[in-house]
Amino acid sequence: QVQLVESGGGLVQTGGSLRLSCETSRVITSIYGMGWYRQTPGNQREWVATVVNGGARNYADSVKDRFTIWKDNAENKMYLQMNSLEPEDTGVYYCKGTYRTRDFWGQGTQVAVSS
Repeated sequence: QVQLVESGGGLVQTGGSLRLSCETSRVITSIYGMGWYRQTPGNQREWVATVVNGGARNYADSVKDRFTIWKDNAENKMYLQMNSLEPEDTGVYYCKGTYRTRDFWGQGTQVAVSS
């Protein structure tokens, strides 16, 4: 079993920044395909960004150049720095990881961007 706990959400104005974090209950290098997803109002959950153990990062086109994902292995945490936030970024953000072929999700953290 793996527990993932997100934090860092909140309310910001358009153009503002937030940093989300996801703390893992296991050594983070044992968890694969860690990433961030979000569910915006009226839409299905969508992929935002992924970071692999080798360090490679991938981003959805909608957040590329505004969001940065990384892991801190010493802290067993994954982060998502979100800059230039837009109202369309409003939603619940979830972290996800795969451990021994099973996917695990956090409970989500709410992000709200006001216009």
